[in-house]
Amino acid sequence: MTKMAAGGGRWAQVAPERIERWIAGFVERHGPVQIGIVDGALSLGAADGAMAQLHPPAGAATPTDVPSFVAGALAPRRLGLVLARRGAVAVGVAQGPDLVVSKVNTSYVQGRTAAGGWSQQRFARRRANQARSAAGEAADIVARLLLPEAGALAAVVVGGDRATLETILADRRLASVAALRRGPLLESPEPRRAVLVEAVAAARAVRIRLTDPPPEP
Repeated sequence: MTKMAAGGGRWAQVAPERIERWIAGFVERHGPVQIGIVDGALSLGAADGAMAQLHPPAGAATPTDVPSFVAGALAPRRLGLVLARRGAVAVGVAQGPDLVVSKVNTSYVQGRTAAGGWSQQRFARRRANQARSAAGEAADIVARLLLPEAGALAAVVVGGDRATLETILADRRLASVAALRRGPLLESPEPRRAVLVEAVAAARAVRIRLTDPPPEP
């Protein structure tokens, strides 16, 4: 899976089990590479001008070279996951590629209304109260599942709606969980267990920013 990167190039995601072969394939396609570590990422600069920046998965150690990057990506890690959208949350714990603990919860939050005047204000207040209640229930679930695991988690990865997640993780009980947050915000549809399983793979993946070689004159 690839998508365009802001500022140029594109992003790819590669499972840790495939990363050693991916690096070998990059060298085969583009020629000898210069290797460096830039802002914690493994940088490969190829002879033809192609560039690849490989970012360690959430919770992996900062690499010093290619072997340490591969070893770090493959190392089994225990991860916490929190996926949230308005009125829905999915929380889990993964050991390596396996989801070992999970909980999904859905709360009713009223949709937007086109009504005007006092009616619209009343609906808006009700909707805000429902959203706060849903966030509180979500925080309870995160606390119940992830607080006992906090000492064993290499990282916590989140996905879904940023504002909803920030509200949940602002709960004072979750300070130790929020401090473990690593990696980018995962894209996530309505949180369900199947979506949580897919998020485990995304959280373990190596994110690679690719820049193609310049066009020949």
